[in-house]
Amino acid sequence: MTVSAQATSLPSSSSNRGGPLVGLKVIELGQLIAGPFAAKTLSDFGADVVKIEPPGVGDPLRKWRLLKDGTSVWWQVQSRNKRSLALDLRQPEAQDIVRKLATESDVLIENFRPGAMEGWGLGPDELHKLNPRLIMLRISGYGQTGPYRDRPGFGVVAEAMSGLRHLTAEPGRVPVRVGVSIGDTLASLHGVIGILMALHHRNTQGVGQVIDVALYEAVFNCMESLLPEYDAFGAVREAAGSALPGIAPTNAYRCSDGGYALVAGNGDSIYKRLMKAIGREDLGNDPALSDNAGRVLRVAEIDEAIGQWTATRTVGEVLAVLDAASVPAGRIYSIADIAADPHYKARGMLAQTQMDDGSTLALPGIVPKLSLTPGGHRRNAPALGQDTDAVLKELGLTATQIQGLKDRGIVAGAQI
Repeated sequence: MTVSAQATSLPSSSSNRGGPLVGLKVIELGQLIAGPFAAKTLSDFGADVVKIEPPGVGDPLRKWRLLKDGTSVWWQVQSRNKRSLALDLRQPEAQDIVRKLATESDVLIENFRPGAMEGWGLGPDELHKLNPRLIMLRISGYGQTGPYRDRPGFGVVAEAMSGLRHLTAEPGRVPVRVGVSIGDTLASLHGVIGILMALHHRNTQGVGQVIDVALYEAVFNCMESLLPEYDAFGAVREAAGSALPGIAPTNAYRCSDGGYALVAGNGDSIYKRLMKAIGREDLGNDPALSDNAGRVLRVAEIDEAIGQWTATRTVGEVLAVLDAASVPAGRIYSIADIAADPHYKARGMLAQTQMDDGSTLALPGIVPKLSLTPGGHRRNAPALGQDTDAVLKELGLTATQIQGLKDRGIVAGAQI
């Protein structure tokens, strides 16, 4: 179903949104999600990202999930604003091109298995000799050191190792995945944070550095009180479905239309308003339930009271009452709900982008929103090798030299 035309329009030719990172030169190596998502975040805010892909096949994400005209629509999200250089990194001359790019770039992002870059002569020791100011983000499953460094690591494994997968289940049932590649994305965002900190350090000290992000560590960093609770009390937090153990009440409650209302009434004053709204002032005014510690001891009783009330009302009716009472609550959105939601539209999160063939495609808007230097959609995701000639000419290669590289299969031009 097509997203409403009321969504914010960001034509592919738009150039009025430069962003705060204009002038930052980034090399993106690697493929799929973790490294490319980090580069995508930088490119959304003006960085010039040159994405290096193998000739002929490119990044596998080009063919993942649902395809439009032979290319994944996901590709349009992950690679907007980037330029594509088709380069065979196994070839020494291609490695020389990366070295030359690195001498003129600010950031290099890679998510190969540890040791791959060193095997090509592109490790940080060599690249920093050429450009001491280069910042190098390295994302891998287990990090660049430690006994697991050489294991292949995907986000799903990192989510399991971090403790997240242990918690994402109904009690006694098989743990489930979040539904998106959250491990890769969290690692990417940690990488972007590292890049911005390293840029600040470089601005004061004049030198670049290496940022080592492990997928499992990025997820583990978001696991809140898991470790200190175990260390202090021997407590192993277990799966609790839609509830949040130790914080009450917060849960998903079934409604009369078969849907669920998510209700977060765990603040002390919010709890009292919630109980008044559902006609259970006896629970709201009970001194034993005036704080979270007391409510946790009787969470089953409180959940039952809320569940009995929601069971006689539709999701919409529940949310109307709780919104009027200033109680945080919401429905579970599908993408169809998102595409029709007026708040998403008002915030520019459903961006209608004009594709190169004249059709339109809805893509997520730019996050975060900066008041003075917002990011933007400057160009659509590139065809494989679309920018090979332009990038090599910027490095000083002549048309004859570029053609010679193409003839030997070291680089490739636009491959539609």
